[in-house]
Amino acid sequence: MASIYARGAAAVTVRPARPDDVEAVREIRNDAIAHSTALWTETPQPPAQAVTWLAAHLARGSAFVAEADGEVAGFAVYGPWRELDGYRYTVENSVYVRAGRHGLGIGSVLMATLIAAAREGGHHVMIAGIEAENAASIRLHERFGFQHVGTVPEVGTKFGRWLDLTLMRLPLT
Repeated sequence: MASIYARGAAAVTVRPARPDDVEAVREIRNDAIAHSTALWTETPQPPAQAVTWLAAHLARGSAFVAEADGEVAGFAVYGPWRELDGYRYTVENSVYVRAGRHGLGIGSVLMATLIAAAREGGHHVMIAGIEAENAASIRLHERFGFQHVGTVPEVGTKFGRWLDLTLMRLPLT
């Protein structure tokens, strides 16, 4: 998968993730854990857990990385929305861009690749669970046709405050 998106000086190439991407992906995840409400945990992901987490996505072909200027500049994954078999055609997405690389179109090219892969994989719906004040993520999802289907108030907590969860939905078929 060689999607190319050029803006400014750097071209971005998106490709399927590989096992050797685990540390770069873990770095990006841990930065989001430490500095944002994108991941609702305050516990950094340890190396062994990162290997297991990425391996599950690699096994189902649902992990992609964006490379720019010789480094992993972002990643995207989709996975089961819920574990029960009645939800087997519904997936949830996650798109993360390395700090300092926001606003360059990396999230958009990752999202486009992720949606295409989920469609090719025979999935019916993609769900996004977004912290309600994350306007940039909500706008990104809206640009790709996701519709707001609800906000659940105060279902998470981080940085000493209650967080609301906005749910968005994209039909894939």
